[in-house]
Amino acid sequence: MKDLPATSSVTKSQKENRQQTHIWLASDHAGFQLKSLLIEHLKAQDDFVVYDEGPLNNGRVDYPDYAWPLTLKVAESLKHKTQCFGILICGTGIGVSLVANQHPDIRAALAHNIFTAQMARLHNNAQVLCLGARVIGQDLALAMVDVFLNTKFEGGRHDTRLKLMNQYREQYEKS
Repeated sequence: MKDLPATSSVTKSQKENRQQTHIWLASDHAGFQLKSLLIEHLKAQDDFVVYDEGPLNNGRVDYPDYAWPLTLKVAESLKHKTQCFGILICGTGIGVSLVANQHPDIRAALAHNIFTAQMARLHNNAQVLCLGARVIGQDLALAMVDVFLNTKFEGGRHDTRLKLMNQYREQYEKS
């Protein structure tokens, strides 16, 4: 894995004393403006190392070309026990969520409000938040991202359900 860039707002001694959360963001052309706003919002906070995985402008692109590489980066980072999340944005959020959920180690959740963003973490331990730029407004998106990133997985009966999902996937892969 490549070296991770340091954020300018965190000193070296602060970084050594705590683990920062790494956040990858990607979109398609419909989500470009919202992605840019979220990147600015997250970079203004000291607790995050933020990566813009594209696109670099709002020219027409195909969302799988950006959603899949982000998914791979989050999955690889999770293997190394790095605290990380992904945020994917397209017009509805549906397409990018379908792409991200193709990876067996990723749980991507499409959220449309603060409650669903919170429950994606609290009950489903989602690592990737998917948003629809044509569905939600900017203020709501900012609030949803903050809630998603600050909600801890509840575990317990929800952990049992995640284990069941993995068992069913493994059974299917063997069949």
